[in-house]
Amino acid sequence: MNSTNNLHWQMLALFVLLVAALYFLAPVLTPFAIAAMFAYLFDPLADQLERWKLSRSAAVGIVFLALSLVVTLILLLLIPYLSRQVAAFIAALPQWFAWMQNVAVPWLRERFELDFEMPDLQQVVTVLQNHWKEAGGIATTIVASISKSGFAVISWVTRLVVIPVAFFYLLRDWDVMIAKIHDLLPRSIEPTVSRLARESDETLSAFVRGQLSVMIALGIIYAVGLWAVGLSTGPLIGLIAGLISFVPYLGSITGILLGVIAAIVQYGDVTHVALVVAVFVIGQLLEGYVLVPRLVGEKIGLHPVAVIFAVLAGGELFGFLGVLLALPVASVLMVLLRYANERYRASLLYAHEGPAPMAEGGADAPLPPAATRVEAKPTAASPSAVPPSRA
Repeated sequence: MNSTNNLHWQMLALFVLLVAALYFLAPVLTPFAIAAMFAYLFDPLADQLERWKLSRSAAVGIVFLALSLVVTLILLLLIPYLSRQVAAFIAALPQWFAWMQNVAVPWLRERFELDFEMPDLQQVVTVLQNHWKEAGGIATTIVASISKSGFAVISWVTRLVVIPVAFFYLLRDWDVMIAKIHDLLPRSIEPTVSRLARESDETLSAFVRGQLSVMIALGIIYAVGLWAVGLSTGPLIGLIAGLISFVPYLGSITGILLGVIAAIVQYGDVTHVALVVAVFVIGQLLEGYVLVPRLVGEKIGLHPVAVIFAVLAGGELFGFLGVLLALPVASVLMVLLRYANERYRASLLYAHEGPAPMAEGGADAPLPPAATRVEAKPTAASPSAVPPSRA
């Protein structure tokens, strides 16, 4: 018993030290956490390349070069395009607010007899436009601020360089590290820990790999569809709807509302409104019958509310590092809670029926009628030991 208690105290002390290290070393650990996240995401791809008779180093090199090319294209093409989309969206906001104030609100007042005052929308537009102009020069501001300190420049560049370097080595040695961690587990708890680790990996991969793929695919479908409809801000609306689609129906509802308003303001007819709705209906059908079955499968991912809470709590406690670690920690906690529920239902505390309740009035009180009285179980020696047949 003492050895078991000592093991529990040692595990608790190790957990406390780990949390303290995460809290105090969060800025230093952030690039390594980003690299580990990418290594976890792309380890199945490297394993697949190894099955094609490639060495681990060659497979990792191919993955690293392909990912570097994709990141470079995103930085050169997608970010400037999205910047122009955001600028166009903010420039169109005065027309949106004018339509709401002059058309939507009077219609609501007339049909539903609602009495409310609209806020000063022009002031909202002015604030957004001013902040967007300031955000447009954020790169210049960052460069100017870090150039004031040589140490800050060195620290910033070092952390930026650490990410791809650590990603390469972590991805190359990922399977070796997992095997070594497995060998270090105490043999008494190794089966349980291995089982929980597999379930945590399935839960996390179902959300991160599967749901992230669904979000990106839906964002592309919505963006291309709204661009084909002819909305000037359609690609931005589509990407926003796709990226928040991890909450069921939130992405499609948000996209439909923004898309319908954009179509009414830009074209003012029913045809484009119907086309916007058709884009999201098609996207929902593809999500339900094609994307989720193929990319997520039958795995049970994290509940959307658990995801939102984990991200917010992680960011509040540990900053950006907490945001990165939120989903892995949440997946492990969900698996541990399911395991605790399983152990509880198998325990005597849950299964024990306890003594039969006494009749009111004490031991001398009369028994209830025969129709409601529980008969005593016959013993093996009694002639009525054969249990009655069940229909």
